[in-house]
Amino acid sequence: MAKQLLEIQPLELKFTFEVKKQSECTIQLGNKSDEYVAFKVKTTSPKKYCVRPNVGIIKPEATYHFTVLMQAQKEAPPDLLCKDKFLIQCTVVPFGTTDKDITSDMFAKDKETGKYVEEMKLRVVLISPPKSPVLLPRNEELKQDSSNETSLQKDRALSGLENVPPGDGLAVDVEVIETGKDMYELRAAKDVQDFETSKDTDELSTAAKDVQTRPAEDVEELQPAKDSMELKLAKDWEELKLKLHAMESQLREAERTITKLTEEKSLTTREKDSLKHELELLRRKNYARKIQAGFPLLYVCMVAIISLVLGYLSRS
Repeated sequence: MAKQLLEIQPLELKFTFEVKKQSECTIQLGNKSDEYVAFKVKTTSPKKYCVRPNVGIIKPEATYHFTVLMQAQKEAPPDLLCKDKFLIQCTVVPFGTTDKDITSDMFAKDKETGKYVEEMKLRVVLISPPKSPVLLPRNEELKQDSSNETSLQKDRALSGLENVPPGDGLAVDVEVIETGKDMYELRAAKDVQDFETSKDTDELSTAAKDVQTRPAEDVEELQPAKDSMELKLAKDWEELKLKLHAMESQLREAERTITKLTEEKSLTTREKDSLKHELELLRRKNYARKIQAGFPLLYVCMVAIISLVLGYLSRS
């Protein structure tokens, strides 16, 4: 049996379930080997969950975390029982492998090559959210309400006995009920306590309404902060637009300068070629003038020879 590659914590995906609300949990993977390990996460309900990231590379003796997000559900399952499951596959990969190099073929088992692919299944557990206590305002103080208080008041009405802490200002001397007068007083006390109970119930409903309206008040308090953030974003956007406009103006100015320099260079080249052509013409004209200014050497020699011949003939 091959050595276990990954250690998973926790072994269950626990989500705090609330209707029409998202929930998430984090899973830690620990590489127990001295090799690079690639992992991939699969689920039986891919449309219901979002895994970030669903693949990755874990270095030797290192840990890796991924988050599973459960989408908001319209209704709760019976008894919060969920049959969804997750499968984590892992295998050893060569050094230098990145997340982009991970493919589905890496996690395919091959008996011929003896490739080892480790698989671990995790089940989903739904947890109901904790119930927050309802607070009742009384005498400018907050009091926690519970069913024990109502039952305690009923016991007080039936027994006629009440233990009031000192300093409450409501201390009453209680005696054992023996006569019909005491029974009448007991009934009157019970009626008063029933009235107080109904009054407490009305206060409870009013406080519950106040608690329900608190999220709306919180939203109204958050609205100015949201508006200020939007104003700040709009201001930053205007500043970016101004900077972009300035950069575009500078770019256009640079383009005009480059075009002007290019034209000047072309004009200079044309003037240089024209000057070369004029210089060549001047050289040719000077050479022609030199030829016209003197007699050629051959012409001088021919004249000299003809003169000698004529002189010799005249003497003879």
